[in-house]
Amino acid sequence: EHDTSPQMRFESNAMMKSRNGSFTCLSGAAISANFTLANTNICKGLIGEEILPELDSPNSFRKIVSSPSMSRLDLLSTSQGSPASTESSIFEISKNLWRSSAPTTVSSNFLTGTEVKMAGGAAGEDRVQAVCSEKNGWLICGIYDGFNGRDAADFLAVTLYDNIVYYLYLLECRIKQQDGLYSSSEDSLNGVKSELTLAMEIAENEDVKLSESFRAGVLNCLTSAVEQAENDFLCMVEQDMDDRPDLVSVGSCVLVVLLQGTDLCILNLGDSRAVLASMPYAEMDTVKATQLTEIHSLENPLEYQKLLADHPNDSKVVMGNKVKGKLKVTRAFGVGYLKQKKFNDALMGILRVRNLCSPPYVYTNPHTLSHKVTEDDLFVVLGSDGLFDFFSNDEVVQLVYQFMHDNPTGDPAKYLIEQVVHKAAKEAALTAEQLMRIPVGSRRKYHDDVTVIVIILGNARRTVSASTSI
Repeated sequence: EHDTSPQMRFESNAMMKSRNGSFTCLSGAAISANFTLANTNICKGLIGEEILPELDSPNSFRKIVSSPSMSRLDLLSTSQGSPASTESSIFEISKNLWRSSAPTTVSSNFLTGTEVKMAGGAAGEDRVQAVCSEKNGWLICGIYDGFNGRDAADFLAVTLYDNIVYYLYLLECRIKQQDGLYSSSEDSLNGVKSELTLAMEIAENEDVKLSESFRAGVLNCLTSAVEQAENDFLCMVEQDMDDRPDLVSVGSCVLVVLLQGTDLCILNLGDSRAVLASMPYAEMDTVKATQLTEIHSLENPLEYQKLLADHPNDSKVVMGNKVKGKLKVTRAFGVGYLKQKKFNDALMGILRVRNLCSPPYVYTNPHTLSHKVTEDDLFVVLGSDGLFDFFSNDEVVQLVYQFMHDNPTGDPAKYLIEQVVHKAAKEAALTAEQLMRIPVGSRRKYHDDVTVIVIILGNARRTVSASTSI
């Protein structure tokens, strides 16, 4: 049996199928290669065993009753200032409204209602989340590929979704204020719909579309949410690094996708990928793969050259094919010791980076992109880099397309994981069964942690939800 993390089965088509057909169903699977310790009480117990098992081991999509991390973390009190890109008047108004409502439900029209459902899973140092609204037809997925430990990925799994909701709420408040909708009289708000509310009506009216400016606003929300999480995480690392200096080296790649109607908004840091599969009408049976993310690693010549250009007086920027001899990715969440001198100073001996001349050497500015889903688009594959160690973008979409064609009710994400196992075993001159008997930790020599999500778009016309293993 494959070493996947806890099983989740999505048998209800109504649960996973949005009213406006933005996606038909969601398929996810993961496999561990790295050995990780049990949940650690990072940041004085704020992230610990009392929170994470709820995200790591759900039986199915579950309703979000409250916001655990908002009630535990003061997102507005960090060592590095207030949240990014917020005017003070907007910020004060929305902060007070958010605080009064956060313990029970989300205030924003965009992400609201008791129909919101969440699922999550863990595989080694990878973390995965999926949150959907059956009523409003939106989906948020996140893959957090941790390294040097699981703490940063754990932190993202607990906090990033709440951050995204919060900044979308700020966006709505900003739109309302710009339109002069804030007033002491509640009557003045009656019958007036914000641009965000109009977006939700796509389910009822296909002619209503998100504007380009609003899509840009959503991408800014995703960026601000990651920046806020980074500030909060590094603040907590600084508080705890006397007891746990290893936290300064812990980091994670980030891949977040928000799908609403025909609008797909994507953010990535690191080397996880989102790949779109499409089939132009004029080229039936020819599946095209389009990568929607950037690869932020030294394997990308543009990233390599930028790193050298930013540190002209450092002759040892890249050593042993790694940034300062430590890391392959050039952009990531966390990994404070390659960003600030004080974090590097917390490390002793060979763990400390020599000649940290001009930090930061790893960046936090993400790549963002919005895509308008067309009738040609079939599905989107989200994967940590462990998937693409074995298959190219074209191979991935071909594997999924052929599998869906041959197995209309099958699970394409689980199939991809199985193909990774078979190819890794073949390259090691082992059978798949022999490979799977190698314990995690030792198996890292043969493959990385691998997490996959397949979002089957409405145009794929799947009639049955796939069972899902995450």
